[in-house]
Amino acid sequence: MDQDDPKDTGGYQPDASGPQKRERKNREPKNAGRNSLVSWLKEIATIVAVAVVLSFLIKTFLFRAFFIPSTSMEETLEVDDRIFVNLLVPQPFALTRGDVVVFQDDLSWLPPNGEDNAGNWFQQFLTFVGLMPDASQQHLVKRVIGLGGDHVVCCDADGRISVNGEPLDEDPYLAPGSDNTRIPFDVTVPEGKIWVMGDNRNHSADSREHQDEASKGFVAVESVEGKASVIAWPLDRLGFLGNYPEVFDGVPAPSAATGTEPPAITRQNESQ
Repeated sequence: MDQDDPKDTGGYQPDASGPQKRERKNREPKNAGRNSLVSWLKEIATIVAVAVVLSFLIKTFLFRAFFIPSTSMEETLEVDDRIFVNLLVPQPFALTRGDVVVFQDDLSWLPPNGEDNAGNWFQQFLTFVGLMPDASQQHLVKRVIGLGGDHVVCCDADGRISVNGEPLDEDPYLAPGSDNTRIPFDVTVPEGKIWVMGDNRNHSADSREHQDEASKGFVAVESVEGKASVIAWPLDRLGFLGNYPEVFDGVPAPSAATGTEPPAITRQNESQ
């Protein structure tokens, strides 16, 4: 008579832990879903944090956003254009004639705005990381016509401005109908200064308008925030801003025009 092998279950062995395994299987989908959500949220938070840090670094060292509040630079720049300014100019890259620059209004060319433009906390955050123009301080945007050492005169018989004796053909960027002759001048730009003018000459309170002030109309290079490089908004005006080197190609160096060594354009301090 054969005895049954207690280990032989006819091909089936009951799993003593079966109920626990089934319970774990029931719990796994919920835990897996929760872990996936947490992991996804962590990835999103990391991406946002990296984007904010990169935006802040770009705004601090490379580019900053500004908006255009007036008609003084039409038709190059129009009211409410949003522009990006290259902060690497004038250091480590030097200014050149024809550059469109944004500079602080530390000479009080603009009237006090008398408004709190700080905005709400969200706007302040966007400004901080460089995604929104800073409206808390006054700035101006103009085109560089003369650098340190340049002799800038207005005007010749044809109404043209000359730099170091070379008349300029400014048609590529001047607003139609611009009249240089309404405010004559004859200046030599001091070292570390620039002579700036708006492209809309009939509606620009630029260096010409401030010749009788202590500054003589000259702007310190150290007040320059940077060179306007890109129109970012509105999208139908998206594009790069040129400095029209062909307009100034024939201008001799100050040493050739005045017999003196041309001063270096430097920036001693970082402004704002």
